[in-house]
Amino acid sequence: MLPEFSAQLVWEKLLGCETPRVNVFMAVPTIYAKLMDYYDRHFTQPHVQDFVRAVCEEKIRLMVSGSAALPLPVLEKWQDITGHTLLERYGMTEIGMALSNPLTATRVPGSVGTPLPGVEVRIVSENPKKEGCPYVLHAEGNEKETQVIPGFKEKEGELLVRGPSVFREYWDKPEETKHAFTWDGWFKTGDTAVFKDGSYWIRGRTSVDIIKSGGYKVSALEVERMLLAHPSITDVAVIGVPDMTWGQRLTAVVTLQEGHSLSQRELKEWARGVLAPYAVPSEFLLVEEIPRNQMGKTNKRDLVRQFCPGDQGAPRPGTSEPASL
Repeated sequence: MLPEFSAQLVWEKLLGCETPRVNVFMAVPTIYAKLMDYYDRHFTQPHVQDFVRAVCEEKIRLMVSGSAALPLPVLEKWQDITGHTLLERYGMTEIGMALSNPLTATRVPGSVGTPLPGVEVRIVSENPKKEGCPYVLHAEGNEKETQVIPGFKEKEGELLVRGPSVFREYWDKPEETKHAFTWDGWFKTGDTAVFKDGSYWIRGRTSVDIIKSGGYKVSALEVERMLLAHPSITDVAVIGVPDMTWGQRLTAVVTLQEGHSLSQRELKEWARGVLAPYAVPSEFLLVEEIPRNQMGKTNKRDLVRQFCPGDQGAPRPGTSEPASL
């Protein structure tokens, strides 16, 4: 056990001659990003890189990512460094692990796989008619199969979960418990998901990661994944800032690699090449570090308050040209 996270100490533990074989290594995406940053700065010799990969393949059985969305560039680079394809899965305190990519079969990058044994899931949206069932069913599945309702192929909605691992109640909080479940006993995760290509994909928290801008619904997580493909970007959080014209304004809070410099114009031009026009952030705020909790998650409401204070049109920090670290 380490008293706190240190990329150097983690690598020393993993690569140490006396370290026993690691059965499962679990971390959040931020941890993997920090380990890769240390790798890039200290393991520069080809023979050292070969040693790292050989040891990781031999001494570590399984490496897992969770608690936050795993950017595809992180998955691909970690695979190149260690030979391990990170296992992505989905769970919450209230439900335990509910969906996962397979242990041995082919894993689908960016997806959370399919329901685990005993778990049932639904993707639903609110019933606009306000009569009968309060929600409209898009898809329903279990460990064996998922059935998509005609007309709802690849339609996003809230993910509902039911199964023996789902909690019974919030202790001594009957109202919170009541609102956490549907009338027919499904737990409301609060996450937007979609079923496509045989797997489930999490689009983000419905409340903060689905940004409504100019009539479009934009997944902040999808925009973050695309932006992280830029070789100079090390971390990013996309937030929706209240805007009188657009409803919400897409804003990307970004950190760059040490010594790298990019202007807002350069970032926007690059983003236009990889994102749909409506998904290109209108602002890029460059910061030294994006605040995250111990689980590697960002509080996006706090980010809006911190980096975009005041009413619409008020001065916002970090928007000057050129923007660099």
